[in-house]
Amino acid sequence: MPTPSKPFVVLKSEGKSHRTKAEMKLREESEKALTSDEKMKAKKEVKNNKIAKKEFTRIYGLLANIEKNDALYENVINRYAMLYAECYEFEEKRERFYNDMIKLDEEYEEDDDFTMKEYYTLINSIQRNIIDLDKQIQNKRKMMLDIEKENIMTIASQLRNIPKKTDEQDNPLLKVLRGEA
Repeated sequence: MPTPSKPFVVLKSEGKSHRTKAEMKLREESEKALTSDEKMKAKKEVKNNKIAKKEFTRIYGLLANIEKNDALYENVINRYAMLYAECYEFEEKRERFYNDMIKLDEEYEEDDDFTMKEYYTLINSIQRNIIDLDKQIQNKRKMMLDIEKENIMTIASQLRNIPKKTDEQDNPLLKVLRGEA
């Protein structure tokens, strides 16, 4: 797949380009037409979740640096922040189950009243819970990765949709010579 062309801001900052002024102007106008001119905002559920709010703020800052903090990305970034928070919470639950399993091991070694059957039943139950949490975490991470890929592809596809050349107008003298005028 060919490399997408550079955005207007990059071309302008480099100060050198093989493009004409008309092409540069068309590129700038085309890029501006692909934005809503509104900044993205965190949704209520993101604002109410400490972890999601922190992640949203981090990503917002990164997107603001590259001037891609447009409201068109708002839903995707809010969804990503919520998934990040959910994933974090599942990881904490998994850690608690693991710590409970370690405590159960210690209790089994110290307590004679604990039968082997009770011990293994509890251990099996905790391990099943850990595995279920791992599956949920993996699903959420897959969704996050899909959002990350799609978000990058969306930005890249916007740049690919910008026309690279201006419409060339026919020279009036050539029209006369061809007998078209």
